[in-house]
Amino acid sequence: MPNYEGSLDALFQALADPTRRAMVERLIQGPLSVSRLAQPLEMSLPAVMQHLRVLEECGLVRSEKTGRVRTCHIEPAGLRAAEDWIGRQRTVWERRLDRLGDQLERERPAEPGTTEQGSAS
Repeated sequence: MPNYEGSLDALFQALADPTRRAMVERLIQGPLSVSRLAQPLEMSLPAVMQHLRVLEECGLVRSEKTGRVRTCHIEPAGLRAAEDWIGRQRTVWERRLDRLGDQLERERPAEPGTTEQGSAS
């Protein structure tokens, strides 16, 4: 991905829409034709195609046409990019929360009848 941040912006913007998230969830189960992908959605086929175009442009989905049938596939690399970014954020926050926990533990007053090491007198 040449423009990693721009790609992430497009990816998360695409996933912000519930219809596109539903489409991705269905495609994770396996490839589907556009008509099969559109079946549970209450919208026109042109509207489904617009959603697919957004998913393709951000790298989450690819499609191929064989004869008159367009089949859509999930692009694992697109999902991995989102997962990697979320994982890095989770790591940062876990470290921060660990440091906060350590700081709170150091600042907690000793209970009566215990020494600094926490053993009873």
